[in-house]
Amino acid sequence: MFGKILIANRGEIACRVIRTARRMGIATVAVYSDADARAPHVAMADEAIRIGPAPAADSYLRGDLILAAARNSGAEAIHPGYGFLSERADFAEQCAAAGVTFIGPPAQAIAAMGDKIRSKQIAAAAGVNVVPGHPGPVDDLAEALRVAEAIGYPVMIKASAGGGGKGMRLARDAAGVRDGFDATRREAAAAFGDDRVLIEKFIDRPRHIEIQLLGDRHGNMVFLGERECSIQRRHQKVVEEAPSPFVTPAMRRAMGEQAIALARAVGYHSAGTVELIVSGADASGSDFYFLEMNTRLQVEHPVTEAITGIDLVEQMIHVAAGERLASTQDQVVLNGWAIETRIYAEDPYRDFLPSIGRLTRYAPPPAGTDGAGATVRIDDGVAEGSAISRFYDPMIAKLITWAPDRDGAIDAQARALDVFDIEGPATNLDVAAALMRHPRFRRGDLETGFIAQEYPDGFAGAPVDPARRRGLIGLAVRLAAERLGGRIPRDWSVRIGADEVSVVMTDDGVLIDGAALAIDHAAMPGTDTIRATIDGVSVIARVVRTPLGMVMRSGGARLDMRVLPARIAAYADHLGQGADDDAGRRLTAPMPGIVAQVTARPGQHVQAGEPLAVIEAMKMENVVRADRDGIVAAVMVTPGQNVAADQAMIQFA
Repeated sequence: MFGKILIANRGEIACRVIRTARRMGIATVAVYSDADARAPHVAMADEAIRIGPAPAADSYLRGDLILAAARNSGAEAIHPGYGFLSERADFAEQCAAAGVTFIGPPAQAIAAMGDKIRSKQIAAAAGVNVVPGHPGPVDDLAEALRVAEAIGYPVMIKASAGGGGKGMRLARDAAGVRDGFDATRREAAAAFGDDRVLIEKFIDRPRHIEIQLLGDRHGNMVFLGERECSIQRRHQKVVEEAPSPFVTPAMRRAMGEQAIALARAVGYHSAGTVELIVSGADASGSDFYFLEMNTRLQVEHPVTEAITGIDLVEQMIHVAAGERLASTQDQVVLNGWAIETRIYAEDPYRDFLPSIGRLTRYAPPPAGTDGAGATVRIDDGVAEGSAISRFYDPMIAKLITWAPDRDGAIDAQARALDVFDIEGPATNLDVAAALMRHPRFRRGDLETGFIAQEYPDGFAGAPVDPARRRGLIGLAVRLAAERLGGRIPRDWSVRIGADEVSVVMTDDGVLIDGAALAIDHAAMPGTDTIRATIDGVSVIARVVRTPLGMVMRSGGARLDMRVLPARIAAYADHLGQGADDDAGRRLTAPMPGIVAQVTARPGQHVQAGEPLAVIEAMKMENVVRADRDGIVAAVMVTPGQNVAADQAMIQFA
């Protein structure tokens, strides 16, 4: 066994590998960029070595610097985590040449499965179902249009070397191909250094199912059940669970056998995942197709660990050291249900645009047994005061819950999300909480378009029934009254959008529209989370104070309330006058990032929806479109320029 390993990664996955290595008695070496000098993974490791400035291309993607760190520290092996160098065959080869063990699959398997076109050919030859599509890369837009027409719409345009949801566009017609082909090639070149693109059939009502594999160097291979990863936005996963509510034992066996056949075809060992797309329109589950093989540890691996009791990182280390697998296929038992939610720094109220900033408050729910027969696990690599940077992925943490059944795991997620307290950058906590309470999610009716279908006009918070809304309004008045101290006004006004509600304070609670509410509440120490009992019903709410009231979040609902004593509410409408009259004619940056492209020109006549610029943020391209018909008066940004969120980019006449 190794005495010391280096983790060639950062954030939560670096911390997660360190925890297992420490339990195994293995010393660890962390690497870090200038942006991560004070990151938790640096403090957790036994040693830490600086490898470069903040941009990943100058630090975490520099295999030569990481190998130098391994050599200088005496590390015998390198665990790459996921992302960065984890699926670079050349890095695995460089490790072998330097006499350092790569804790992952062999280089030839990484190379074979890293190319989507070649991997499909290998899969087909191994007897694995593959998605109908063009057999090779598509060279230009004209060919793309011909290929898409031949396959039949809708089609998926994909980067050949892609992964992680990047370099993918759905085209439902020829206009979608024209709009997405060049953008996919640019994104592929920027993210993977390879602009080849393939086109394949888009599966109706697709569900994203994946099979977790584990193999050793002695030819032993097992599959550890499946994960359902259908809750996505922008083709990136948000919620994962194991097992899948859709997969039957027969489907599981068929999928697992095909996944192992593919792995054997490329001489695979270590942990790996075969991703499949399944037609939710086929209740038999026979229509499943190979998407790709991820030759690394997956972000969502904790749900598999939760239901199998197998530490995948530990097994990867044992396999890399030449040991045999600890379990045979017959010994793999699936127990209970696990759900993982990825907590991202992004704003679901603004089309999930990335957010950056410092975590001024970070208080995750306590890990361990939650008192209701479920367990809670937090995988993170941040702490209060950590900065979410534009240089890296926007994931803050992973929340994993386990229970004996699916309903119990969902309920545990909902409870934990309600008390997960984060301030600073915007997060997706609200939409995650809303999903856990969504009737369609709870009954397992999932597909990759779920979020777009259920929130077609964008996420605006979970729906609130009238009784709960009245309760939250009453709680808001009680909290506002406490801030005043002294003599508390009797009559209050609460405005939510265009609705105004009159509230009367009483000794025991409040009166709303003549109906009494009994409210008992207390703040959780050190947080802005309130536990309340409203007419006998338990409620948890996160409260952010504003100058004229508060924003209250509860169970995925978001109520932005102006809360004022009635005697001054009449004057509040006059506050905030004098705003910039030109602001309404400016197109602003929807998120911080780098301007990748500007097509707008002064004097140009544009139509609503027309693309005018592209911002690159957190490894994704985001198109900025005209929000109206008009004439461009001025362009205030240039390619390569850094922009802040809401910074003016284009002025209309």
